[in-house]
Amino acid sequence: MSDIEPIIERVLLTNDDGIDAPGLAVLEAVAAELAHEVWVVAPERDQSGTSHSISLHSPLRIAQRGERHFSVHGTPGDCVVMAVRHLMKEATPTLVLSGINRGANLGVETMFSGTVGAAMTGLLLGLPSIALSQAVPDRKSVRWDTARALAPAVLRRLLSITHNTPTCLNVNFPDCDASEAGPLAVTQQGTGYFESIDVFAHIDPRGIDYHWMRFQHGRRPDAPDTEAAIISARGISVTPIHFDRTAQQTVLTLQAGLEAGATV
Repeated sequence: MSDIEPIIERVLLTNDDGIDAPGLAVLEAVAAELAHEVWVVAPERDQSGTSHSISLHSPLRIAQRGERHFSVHGTPGDCVVMAVRHLMKEATPTLVLSGINRGANLGVETMFSGTVGAAMTGLLLGLPSIALSQAVPDRKSVRWDTARALAPAVLRRLLSITHNTPTCLNVNFPDCDASEAGPLAVTQQGTGYFESIDVFAHIDPRGIDYHWMRFQHGRRPDAPDTEAAIISARGISVTPIHFDRTAQQTVLTLQAGLEAGATV
């Protein structure tokens, strides 16, 4: 436990990699320095790619793993709802932290991210929320020490800024030693590294078809103030995100077309 005074009353931790994921253990160590009370409510198994989804067509089962530690047979969004509306309903969290994800969550790929989805579910319930991810060269080589070293100061800085309404922030740590990391930068979402989704067809030992989906990534041009650009330059990115997906330029195009007499 740190000698520095905690700044959070009660924090809820979750993720999409599952309750036994090393990134969640790192986040819990970070949260212990910042909060008086830490709760962990996370998926029983890996739920990567589940975005904001919640389970409306199946029951949810909860298992207690220890004091203020619970696993849920459901999505990251389920975990946040179950925590806020059930497990912690007598004293709701003052902050939701989601992560620390194994791999960066950048650009359009954040639309699929369960890590970001859990944080957005917290925002939907009126709670300030932060998603945290550690960039990696591959899934077998993760610099957890970088996130562990950088996250406490980053969170203290972000939480010291007063907002008029609850916010959701997407934080990414670079794939380098903490001593080599650049400053925290406010970023735009940008495009990121996402290129496509591939489907791989196989046949199981019984002769029945099955399929795997996989994201394809590649280096793509992005503006200097975007998440991918900052992370590539070894900086720490933070992007404020919200639910409004309105394509503003298309709004103007549609309005101009309708005003010009275009028919539907």
